[in-house]
Amino acid sequence: MDVGSQVTVLYNAPHLMPFQLPIAQYFYFTGLSAGSFVISVIAVLGGKVEYKPLGRIGAILAPLCLVLAPLNLLVDMTQPLRAWHLMTYLPGYVNFKSPITYGVILLTVYPISATIYAYFVYSNNHKMSKFFAIIGIPLAIAVHGYTGFILALGKGRALWNTSLMPTLFIVSAMVSGIALMIIMAIVRNVFLMKNATAEERQKDAKLIHGLGGFLGAAIITDMFLLFNAVLVILTSSKEAFEAAHLLLWGKFSMEFIGIEIVLGSLIPLFIVYYPKTKNSFKWLTFASLLTMIGIFAMRFTVVVGGQSVPLH
Repeated sequence: MDVGSQVTVLYNAPHLMPFQLPIAQYFYFTGLSAGSFVISVIAVLGGKVEYKPLGRIGAILAPLCLVLAPLNLLVDMTQPLRAWHLMTYLPGYVNFKSPITYGVILLTVYPISATIYAYFVYSNNHKMSKFFAIIGIPLAIAVHGYTGFILALGKGRALWNTSLMPTLFIVSAMVSGIALMIIMAIVRNVFLMKNATAEERQKDAKLIHGLGGFLGAAIITDMFLLFNAVLVILTSSKEAFEAAHLLLWGKFSMEFIGIEIVLGSLIPLFIVYYPKTKNSFKWLTFASLLTMIGIFAMRFTVVVGGQSVPLH
């Protein structure tokens, strides 16, 4: 080779994404659990007889969704059979500065509390169900809130590193939880109340329609937080602007704008407030399904999209 000749070296540094789809699904199911539990607790603490069905539905959905959530963590692990080490070695290696530590504790305590709560709800023990409802509320919020803290502490990830992330996760959990509750309440009304009186079915329908309005309010709150989060990353660092580019007109614009905003927020919002659709079970079911799809798209874009801007 001549001394004066040019040599071009091509290389490729692989851009790894440690968080994949199972982590997004984990966040999604913990959100469903937390949202369902909070609605159940509101119904139980409300004390009105007509709220009782919501308390029962949410009491079952919360632990069921929480059972599905950790399964995604096991799938994501390279050695899932060693997951039990998180429990046995925690006392000796606990790091109270790590949100993972609190996650292990919460994922142990909250399912136990939610299961006991469900038992007392279905055994009609109002005193004990209210007691475990009060205990479970902070646990349910913390279980999903800590997932937002995990992402927010990722200082190298512009899309994650915002103080809005834990609040956004909690509010979106409420949105998905309410949507799931509406679907299950409609299923109960249509298929399990065939022998009920017309008055009982009418009261139950009124309760479901009220949940529809509650869903609309939660969607508005969620969209407000999303709007603020996007404004922050648009006017922040260069890396943050690149993350905003991916969401607004780049690789993840279909998931963010098309599915999360239009399909999962604006259309359901129109359905639950438009007079000709808000009192229709079919339309409320459709709106709730779209909302749940939109929240899943949110989890996906935040988790995967947040890792799509290379670290420098």
